Amino acid sequence: VIDKSEEGGGHRKRYDRFRGRIMFPIRNTKGQVIGFGGRVMDGGEPKYLNSPETPLFQKGSELYGLFEARQAIREAGYVLVTEGYMDVVALAQLGFPQAVATLGTACTPIHVQKLVRQTDEVIFSFDGDNAGRRAARRALEACLPHASDNKTIKFLFLPKEHDPDSYVREMGAPAFEEQIREAMPLSQFLLKEIIGENDLRTPEGRAHAQFAAKPLLQALPASGLRLQIVRSVAQATQTTPAELEVLFELEKPVARVRSAPPRTKRTAPVGLERQIMRLLVAHPQLSADLDAAALEAIARIAPDQAELLAHLVGVAQGMGEQANFAALVEHLREGGPEFDSMIAEIAAESESEFDVVRAEMAGAIRQARIRALDDEMQTLVASNLRTEEERNRYRELMQRKEWLKRQTGGAVAAG
Repeated sequence: VIDKSEEGGGHRKRYDRFRGRIMFPIRNTKGQVIGFGGRVMDGGEPKYLNSPETPLFQKGSELYGLFEARQAIREAGYVLVTEGYMDVVALAQLGFPQAVATLGTACTPIHVQKLVRQTDEVIFSFDGDNAGRRAARRALEACLPHASDNKTIKFLFLPKEHDPDSYVREMGAPAFEEQIREAMPLSQFLLKEIIGENDLRTPEGRAHAQFAAKPLLQALPASGLRLQIVRSVAQATQTTPAELEVLFELEKPVARVRSAPPRTKRTAPVGLERQIMRLLVAHPQLSADLDAAALEAIARIAPDQAELLAHLVGVAQGMGEQANFAALVEHLREGGPEFDSMIAEIAAESESEFDVVRAEMAGAIRQARIRALDDEMQTLVASNLRTEEERNRYRELMQRKEWLKRQTGGAVAAG
């Protein structure tokens, strides 16, 4: 408890800084108490009061409950970020111990960085009122520098009359779990913020939407996720991904059609990687389903084909929704003869149903990911799993492998 001095009646008196409040010790990630938070109980203001900031205690860097929730986060596979200490305590009592809270301040990039180190999925929970929407927008901006292809960030908006505590008590834990499953992905929330009230039927409305999109997309690192969002913005504003990348001056553009890699020292693709390339050449629209994690898995099992595959995907994705076999062939033939035999085979066959080939692609990518996981697991086993970090990584890879084995279809980028 911290005392504080104030003037009163011509003399100084001391009083309890946290008088009339329930106390919450705030721990850092090592479990050390570095400050306190107090929640008022009589309706006074401010509702939450923290210890003064010091070199040891910075509100923009700490999350309430993160130390206590670490194991629960690993078991659940995600962390739930709420707006207050009471939400964290109540949710832990009601069966959701994987919850944490910011310390009465807006979410910061440092908060997000700490969260994505703990788990691959972060879900922010906000009240559905205007204040909750404003807090969600600030959280979105804090998340953008740390958004990547192997992390999932979502936003959960409860009805205006509820916070997480009241919702679980009134509607039950299964209903809250359903809300969590249906939370809005970062890409969808970003698009809603960009479009806002703009009338996309008019040039002015589309230009306003692009103006709103520019700083948000500039904050995203170059990745498959950014490319997918750029494609969605391009479609909504009737332009092309490559044009938007130029307009927004995005670092490391990925939507432009790239030149072919050098022709020397190339080996013909075989096996699984050939199947994937063949499907992409025949149906370049499938490139929209490929994320960086899928490409990384293929590169791991076929490193000599990684550059050629990246070129193929870049060309197909750069063509946007207009991508088709004939148009892709023209681009590929300009780069060399590597795909000539594959093109001839495809041209001689009758075209398959798109849903069938998409499922075939999903299966091939799933096999590539499983093989890549096996490869990394074998490397860890060869090191005898000496450290706790290596053992944890091995268990994580095993869980991912089992999850992939249970999948029977769906988008290639899922999971």
